[in-house]
Amino acid sequence: MQSPGLGPRRGPDFRIPETPQPPPAVPPPPPPVGPPPNPLVKPASRVPRLLVAGLLVVGVSAGAGAVAGRYADSPAGATTPSAPRPGPPVTAGDLVSVADQVRHGVVSVQAGRASGTGFLIDDRFHILTNHHILEAGSPNVSVTGPDGRRLPADVVGVDPEHDLAVLRVEPGSALRALAIGSSSRVRVGEQVLAVGSPLGLSGTVTSGIVSAVDRPVRIGGGRQSALQTDASINPGNSGGPLVNARGEVIGVNTAIATYEGGGSIGIGFAIPIDRAAAVAQEIIR
Repeated sequence: MQSPGLGPRRGPDFRIPETPQPPPAVPPPPPPVGPPPNPLVKPASRVPRLLVAGLLVVGVSAGAGAVAGRYADSPAGATTPSAPRPGPPVTAGDLVSVADQVRHGVVSVQAGRASGTGFLIDDRFHILTNHHILEAGSPNVSVTGPDGRRLPADVVGVDPEHDLAVLRVEPGSALRALAIGSSSRVRVGEQVLAVGSPLGLSGTVTSGIVSAVDRPVRIGGGRQSALQTDASINPGNSGGPLVNARGEVIGVNTAIATYEGGGSIGIGFAIPIDRAAAVAQEIIR
């Protein structure tokens, strides 16, 4: 019978599947022939094989190949090294505090019609940013701090090869220098924040993790290794800081991967701060 207003029935009929029958019972194996096993004798070969096989499976699936290899080379009876203790968990409240702390050292950079981001790196009011912002814009450069004040900025120097530049503003602003971390200690999976002015929206904070380290990317005058993150990065974020959960700068946001020139697809790249800080010091000297 057809239901009024719903039209003719379509699609296959649904049938209740048959209840599967349990498999036939298997008779227990006959008792072993011979003397009972000695409880003091342990099978020396079976246990190590199972242990090594299990570790190799974990190594392939969880990225612990080096650990599995080290265990496999251990002599029989050696103690298994204990796993490192994880650090304290980062809560949402911690990230809120980090975001509030970091935003006081981040500025929007304007060079004519070109714009980007920069951040204070010392108490002499030097600001680190990307060179490509200045290259595409006007020689008249200014920065806007978190308090909304727009300040003229002097270009101390640039390094096109590494796509970095250093600016300087007059002391007396409300800016605070950010803590500089170490990119050599960055691990995949760390929580990070990207702070900048995407599409002119100053003080924007996005969160994510470190997706990869030592990723070869074309930046500046050639290919160099970069940190990869899934924190949302868009045009205008260039030159802004990538910070860890302790509020330390670990990279300078510089490039993104896009489809046909679109916006962020969750693949962004930052110049490691160890390299960026060394270049900045050379420029200042």
